[in-house]
Amino acid sequence: TIQLWFCLHSFIAGEAPLICLLHCVPSPPSPPSPPGGIFETRESELVSVEELAFKFAVTNINRNRTLMPNTTLTYDIQRINLFDSFEASRRVCDQLALGVAAVFGPSHSSSVSAVQSICNALEVPHIQTRWKHPSVDNRDIFYINLYPEYTAISRAILDIVTFFKWKSLTVVYEDSTGLMRMQELIKAPSKLNLKIRIRQLPPGEVEARPLLKEMKRDKEFYILFDCSYRTAAEILNQLSSMGMMTEYYHFFFTTLDLFALDLEPYRYSGVNMTGFRLLNIDDPYVASTMEKWSMERLQAPPKKEMGLMDGVMTTEAALMYDAVFMVAVASQRATQMTVSSLQCHRHKPWRFGPRFMNLFKEAQWDGLTGHIVLNKTDGLRRDFNLDIISLKEDGTARIAVWNSYTGLNLTETNQEKSNNVTDSMANRTLIVTTILENPYVMFKKSDKELSGNDRFEGYCLDLLKELSNILGFTYEVKLVSDGKYGAQNDKGEWNGMVRELIDHIADLAVAPLTITYVREKVIDFSKPFMTLGISILYRKPNGTNPGVFSFLNPLTPDIWMYVLLACTGVSCVLFVIARFTPYEWYNPHPCNPSSELIENNFTLLNSFWFGVGALMQQGSELMPKALSTRIVGGIWWFFTLIIISSYTANLAAFLTVERMDAPIESADDLAKQTRIEYGSVRDGSTMTFFKKSKISTYEKMWAFMSSRTTALVKNNREGITRVLTTDYAMLMESTSIEYISQRNCNLTQIGGLIDSKGYGVGTPIGSPYRDKVTIAILQLQEEGKLHMMKEKWWRGNGCPEEDNKEASALGVENIGGIFIVLAAGLVLSVFVAIGEFIYKARKNSDIEEVREEELSLC
Repeated sequence: TIQLWFCLHSFIAGEAPLICLLHCVPSPPSPPSPPGGIFETRESELVSVEELAFKFAVTNINRNRTLMPNTTLTYDIQRINLFDSFEASRRVCDQLALGVAAVFGPSHSSSVSAVQSICNALEVPHIQTRWKHPSVDNRDIFYINLYPEYTAISRAILDIVTFFKWKSLTVVYEDSTGLMRMQELIKAPSKLNLKIRIRQLPPGEVEARPLLKEMKRDKEFYILFDCSYRTAAEILNQLSSMGMMTEYYHFFFTTLDLFALDLEPYRYSGVNMTGFRLLNIDDPYVASTMEKWSMERLQAPPKKEMGLMDGVMTTEAALMYDAVFMVAVASQRATQMTVSSLQCHRHKPWRFGPRFMNLFKEAQWDGLTGHIVLNKTDGLRRDFNLDIISLKEDGTARIAVWNSYTGLNLTETNQEKSNNVTDSMANRTLIVTTILENPYVMFKKSDKELSGNDRFEGYCLDLLKELSNILGFTYEVKLVSDGKYGAQNDKGEWNGMVRELIDHIADLAVAPLTITYVREKVIDFSKPFMTLGISILYRKPNGTNPGVFSFLNPLTPDIWMYVLLACTGVSCVLFVIARFTPYEWYNPHPCNPSSELIENNFTLLNSFWFGVGALMQQGSELMPKALSTRIVGGIWWFFTLIIISSYTANLAAFLTVERMDAPIESADDLAKQTRIEYGSVRDGSTMTFFKKSKISTYEKMWAFMSSRTTALVKNNREGITRVLTTDYAMLMESTSIEYISQRNCNLTQIGGLIDSKGYGVGTPIGSPYRDKVTIAILQLQEEGKLHMMKEKWWRGNGCPEEDNKEASALGVENIGGIFIVLAAGLVLSVFVAIGEFIYKARKNSDIEEVREEELSLC
């Protein structure tokens, strides 16, 4: 029979270590006895979890007759004072005098060093199951610790932070030992471009609300807590009361007992919660052992710890269970070994101690905490697996496994990823911030009093409805408190909808919110659901009534001058040709054929009269007789036909259509003048565009807008009113201009687009909803629903159709050909007149010859 002796602390404030020693009365051929131990209890506990695990392990070993068939374990309990290393040393010496094979604990009391030094001197294995501060000069060769080695935990934490690709992290530690476990992470910022902020929990009672409030104010969303599971349970309650249990926060707990906490209240909150788990609960042996433990605890439970699930086995209990089994396995292999009575004052070690210690280090087995292998040099546990667990809607689930040698290995499947609580939007109610802007968001006109989302209508409300149908979420629409889109002031502070997203007051911003570079740095945007650009809204130019001399408008002044020159030139040419050609001369006295007096009707004055009469299409009594003069007259008539016809046709348009006199036609025209005031919505993306632009024209425009207090308006409605009532031009998005001009025929768009951009759905940085919303928007775009919604809300009554272009005066390029025809006709008439002259002269010469012959005959 092997007897266990326990020395239990007296109960005082704080924690009290329980010295538990196993006394052995060997009976050949029994192996050496299992160990004694030093456990810990809390003031509020009657029995510590480790003591219960110790008893549970002893009971299972006694029931397992195949492990130690000829041995029965019994135990006794005694108490010692907390933090009394002298009393701990004396009690350990008393128990060693009875004969023990190993000593458990204590874990982190002031007595651990004293107990360890005695075990080293007497060469008795000292077994621990909690994290121990590593000594600088570790000469504890009779030291065994089943708790994962601290440098490995530090590397695991660094690998997790690297996996999540965090750019900023807040480390909150409970005591100074936490900084040692964080050493790899603290050295990482230079390698990972990681910004780390370190904070410490207040000592004493866990009241972290002031610290949490400060972290919430500073927008620290990625937080690592290094604390016990008891502290973690209290912190979780306080996080919930602070409103920090949302999908924007990611909490990482280094405690190995996160799985044992009651996380039921936070499953559907959307919060990201990650932690370690040492127990391999997927193993059937582990699951059955934990079920037996749970049944025993539920039958006779100790006082329930706050935040801990009923009957669950914690890591410290599982480690103690594995430690007892480790001793049992080593004892079963120890043959020809006996336990001696050891005296502390004699300094005579146990002669089988080194051999028994080697049996521990050589043993390998699978326990509740996974595969257990001890390092032969320092007795620390190095080769182990840590499950990376994450909170999901159906509880905690393993997403990866970290091995002390191979590092991080993902185990989460694609299906599990799609069901992750942070990626799923189903059954969630999202707060949507927006702004009143026609036709995106408008108050619905109704005879009944409306409330909630029913108060609004518009393009953005239809978009929200389609998104909710695809993604399965519900939403609550609220107007932005300050009525602004969101811009940055000189101090770097944001306002409007952007500020509400930054402060996590809202989950989505569904509004005509422009995607810009500066906004993208502080919030996330989905893919644009509408593309547009900046343009100019201005009232339609006033028409000009026809003036007294508007009859001159159909032809340009150049044409009028050319017509007068042509009339003068043709008259002169006609006069010369008529004088030159003999066929325009006639005898004014036809009854006296022998009269040598001849006349010509085309005097200079008559020639001008002929040209003017033909131009006025009235004609004259003068008619050309010679072919050359008739060519001149005909070509002039053709010329006047084209001129008069063109003038008549264009005159009708000029007299019936008002000409539009636009003072500006582009942004350059605005920049070059100061008479017409112009501006945009204050703190909007349009204002930011001009404020940040490096183009000289836009810089000049921003200088003008910023120099005048009345240039910037509060919202589009105020700007539209100013455009209609004053000489003001509004710089705004083209989609809004299109909507406004469809409903107010006095307004129009001036010029083209100044830039190109898009409207997107805004989310806080790191929001799990951004990608889902983007996919839904792309689906709506492919289905053509975005276009249908725009047609629905942009279509108006329309304005009367106007002529596509004003009547313009005819220029040389329009009727210049008629002048070429006229010049060609004049040249032709000159050649014909020369021909007629030659012909007539030759004919007269022949007549003279005949007449001279007749006279000679006579």
